[in-house]
Amino acid sequence: MEYPMQCLQHPMVKHQLISNKIARYLDEALENCKVCQALLPVDWKINNETIVQPDNLVICHNPHFEAYIKKAPKVIFEILSKSTAKKDLNLKYDLYEQEGVNYYIIVDPNDTIAKVYTLKNGRYIKLCDAYQDSVKFELEECSFDFDFAKIW
Repeated sequence: MEYPMQCLQHPMVKHQLISNKIARYLDEALENCKVCQALLPVDWKINNETIVQPDNLVICHNPHFEAYIKKAPKVIFEILSKSTAKKDLNLKYDLYEQEGVNYYIIVDPNDTIAKVYTLKNGRYIKLCDAYQDSVKFELEECSFDFDFAKIW
């Protein structure tokens, strides 16, 4: 007797579903901004020894269609998983702060919460823990609202 496969949300699948939703809603939020654009994972070459690949990001410059970006994104979303959580919470937090990323959002799919940090005087301060919240992101080039209720 055969049993139908049940749709299980494995961690990787859940991670990708959330990432896809973030990309879609960022794209919609930025549709009237002539300068900024949402990207899915792309290499950001900080220097010859350091290359990172954020889950979702917003850039407000023209990357000149190179294989990677060289300038700091304005907004980065990292979605936690067992294999990346320690790096996302520590190493990348410090690196993004040091490199001047305006907003760093750490998305925890298990707790359905997104910790939103903003850069003030070179240091991250927590704006909020977003769940069903809409957060306004103020960039030099444009501003947009992001409704976190849509990503879960």
